[in-house]
Formats: sequence, C-alpha cells, structure tokens
Amino acid sequence: MMSKEAVVNAFLGCFMHVGLALVLAVYLPVAFVCRLLHRLLVRPFARGEDLRGKVILVTGASSGIGEHLVYEYARHGACVALVARTEVALRAVAKAARDLGAPDVLVVPADVTKVDDAKRAVEETVAHFGKLNHLVANAGIWSSCFFEEITNITAFHNVIDLNFWGAVYPTYFALPYLKASRGNIVVTASVAGRVPTARMSFYNASKGAVIRFYETLRAELGSHVHVTILTPGYVVSNLTKGKGLQKDGHVGIDEEARDINVGPMPVGKTESLAEVVVASVRRRDYYVTWPGWYWPFHMVMCAAPELVDWFSRTFYVSKSGDQDGGGGALSKKILEAVGGKKFLYPQTIRSQTAMAPNN
Repeated sequence: MMSKEAVVNAFLGCFMHVGLALVLAVYLPVAFVCRLLHRLLVRPFARGEDLRGKVILVTGASSGIGEHLVYEYARHGACVALVARTEVALRAVAKAARDLGAPDVLVVPADVTKVDDAKRAVEETVAHFGKLNHLVANAGIWSSCFFEEITNITAFHNVIDLNFWGAVYPTYFALPYLKASRGNIVVTASVAGRVPTARMSFYNASKGAVIRFYETLRAELGSHVHVTILTPGYVVSNLTKGKGLQKDGHVGIDEEARDINVGPMPVGKTESLAEVVVASVRRRDYYVTWPGWYWPFHMVMCAAPELVDWFSRTFYVSKSGDQDGGGGALSKKILEAVGGKKFLYPQTIRSQTAMAPNN
C-alpha cells in the first residue's frame, strides 16, 4: 500500500505535468503572436527611454564590454560614472566619452570585490550627480582550464568574487537610489551561464549564479527597478584576447586556451553589442542575447541537456579524454584546419602580449 507521501507526490507529479502542458498549449501560441505583432508593429516606432541627462554607473569600465557601453551611453547624452581599478585606463575612457557627447563624466577608481569600495563608488556617484538612473554591473574575469589541473584552488575564489560579488555589492548600495528614480539594473552575465562549456567550470558557475540572482531580484523588485540581464556570446574583450585566471592562480594571457574555448566561433564587435544592449535597455527588455543565433543553445539546454554535455565533451576535451593542455581538442583542430582566425577573429585579438584589465 502506498504511503500518504507517495500518493501526494504521485498526484502532484501527474497534475503538474498535465496542467503545465495544458497551460503552455494555450499560452505559447498567444504569446508568440503577441510578441511577433509587438516586434513588427510597436518596436520599430518605440522611442524608448530618453537617456539625455540620465546618470549611469558602469563597473568594469576600463576596457571591453564596459568601455563600449560607456561610449554608447555617451552617444545618447547620458552622464557616466566610470568604475574600475585602473585609473589611467579610466581617464582615457572618460576623455573619449566626453568627446562622444557625455555632458559629465566621473572617474572612480575602485575594486568592486571590496564592499567598502563598492559602497564608495555608489556614494561618490550620487554625491557628484545627485541621482542614479542606471547601474551597469559589468566587471568580470575569465578562467579556462580543467578543474583537476588547478594547482592553486584557493585563488579561484577571485572568479566568484569579481563576477558575482562584484555585481552584487554595487547593486546592494545602489538600490535605494535606483528605486527613487525607478531606474535600471543592467548586469553582464554570459551564454556560458546557461550553456556550460568544458574547461570553464568556475566561470560558468559564476555567470550562472549572476543570472539566477538577478532573475530573483527582478521578481522581488517588481516594477520599482527594472533588471536587464546580458548573455553575450563571444565579442572582442579580454576573454577573447585570452586573458584570464590561470590554473596556478595568476592572471595572464593564454591564447591556446582561448583558441580551444572560442574555437571556430565568430568573434563579434564590442561596439555592435553595446549598441544592441543600450537599445534593449531603453526598451526595458528582460534579456539581451547577442548575437541572436546563440538563443537556440539555451533551448537545447532546456530540452536536451545530454546533447549539450556531448557537444561540450566532444569539442572541448581531447578525444582520448586526456588533459593534454588542449592540443587534441576538436574545437582547436577545426579552427586551425579552416584557418578560422583569419576571418572569424578580428585583428585586434589574434595576437596579444599585454592589455588593460577588464575590471
């Protein structure tokens, strides 16, 4: 005889499966038609948020995605506060932002993995401008190696600290000001946060945590503060230049690791991503995935995770399964066989010896 617990679970299992199938059968066609009509008839004519005079705080503003988001906001006439650890790089970005149309630019050298620095960055921004409309939590770092190859495991808390806490800390201190302005939180996650790739365990975990945290925060905040989550594919950044945390715990450049993980995937222009992101933020979109052809990977992960697992192991782990440094990885073999670097990788990332940190 079945226990009461077993009966309840069996009933709920049947009810949830059948009920959800019926709900989706009704909801999905209606939602598809509504979204299609909105895209065709409303979006082309929607002006979106007027950013002139709005105050935008951008972390990780010294290079990569953060830098180009600053430039795109500047083109729309927004005031920007630039936050990163490297003041010299921030000064250069600030000058370019002013030239592009930003009426006022504030430079705040800070390490957002430190709670006091994150608080200071927000407070200095509000003290200078008197308000805060958008927080762009973008600071991040990449890592690529087999988990078992790591020789300094304690150093990898840096990936979680920067990618996750480096977004959460400034968000915490910015929330009262964003609620007052009914503003926006824009956070940079990654396709890797939804579709995990071999060799990037800590990076994948950190970006997955970012996505889940900000989805939860969106539900908690309701209409008071909007949340836009970015899940970009490969674009020109320190990641695609090969810069990240090495297995010994030091930050360095490893172009071979980059060639394995990026493989024969085209690397997009950061300027193009920034343009799409700011346009989406002005419309208050929930998510931005660019290029758009990455979306099917999300759907495959939901419907057939075993296929994603097979793909990840086949392309990013050598055929023998040996952790040989990557020489046998199929992704790298395909890249080299078709001469992919010449037409898939922009000139700026084909060979790197030094670059500014993206934090």
